[in-house]
Amino acid sequence: MSAYLFVHFRETTTPDGEQVYFGISRDGLHWEETNEGRPVLWCYYGDKGARDFTIAYCKYTKKYVIVGTDLSLSYGLRGKYHHSWAEISRHGSKAFSVWDSADLLNWSEQRLVTVGDEHFGCMWAPDIIYDPEEEDYVIHWSSAHSENGFGDKAIYYSRTRDFATFTQPQLLYRKEGAGGVIDSAIYREEGWYYLFLKSERNPSGIQLLRSSSLTGTYEKIDAFDKSMRGIDPEKHEAPTAVKLDDGRWALFLDYFGVAGEKQGYIPFLSENLGSGVFERADTVFSFPYRFKHGTILKITEEQYEKIKRHIFIPKDNR
Repeated sequence: MSAYLFVHFRETTTPDGEQVYFGISRDGLHWEETNEGRPVLWCYYGDKGARDFTIAYCKYTKKYVIVGTDLSLSYGLRGKYHHSWAEISRHGSKAFSVWDSADLLNWSEQRLVTVGDEHFGCMWAPDIIYDPEEEDYVIHWSSAHSENGFGDKAIYYSRTRDFATFTQPQLLYRKEGAGGVIDSAIYREEGWYYLFLKSERNPSGIQLLRSSSLTGTYEKIDAFDKSMRGIDPEKHEAPTAVKLDDGRWALFLDYFGVAGEKQGYIPFLSENLGSGVFERADTVFSFPYRFKHGTILKITEEQYEKIKRHIFIPKDNR
């Protein structure tokens, strides 16, 4: 049986919220905090905060890797970015924050890896998936870009085998018509690739698309729209999913419609991705606090026990 690791941040107005947190679970349904509720990893470079984490195991480096958006609202929104989300989107970091570990317990210090160039705005919300055809890893994210005057965002991707060097970014998905897309998450099932994302307008809301190729072309699954009825499209983002041991898919949507730590994920369950049918399942899940924008990695029972007992100490305090 698998256990589960949820890598995420916590939405607070203080810098400790925009750091790396671990949640763990034996069944993917009932979650508990780690490290006595403190951050597992800290940011000391770039914007000195990170959000929107993804985690993967790299078979080439034989290490786990965490990648996140290089951004701190608690430090930067009031000062560096002058209370302007537009300024963040246009002038934010072109790098990702990265940490590596051989065992999920002992992690490298934060490093910044520049993937974008001057044509990109802020590099938002990275996610990682292995490509069995090319035998490498695809990292994808949302950005504004000079090609449309840094207007509506699109999803871009780059390839890597070591999470240190990356190919030139390419366009993965841009929505037809007006309205940007953000917060991409891609999963493979039965030979198909399924892309969850947030459409910012026309219409706004979480969408599910499908393609026979990892890098597209993706087509929308309309049945998923019915599953999202009753969900305020303006107040949910950051879809992330995991396939549970019983074969069902658990989908989590990040609810940001209230202030502070009342924000967090709401859960859904589905028998399979291709159906597009997801049912809200609040009563089945439990969280010790409100997780924010992350991803889930399947781990072993032994890893679960070690993470649960481990005390993570910031690198500069060792």
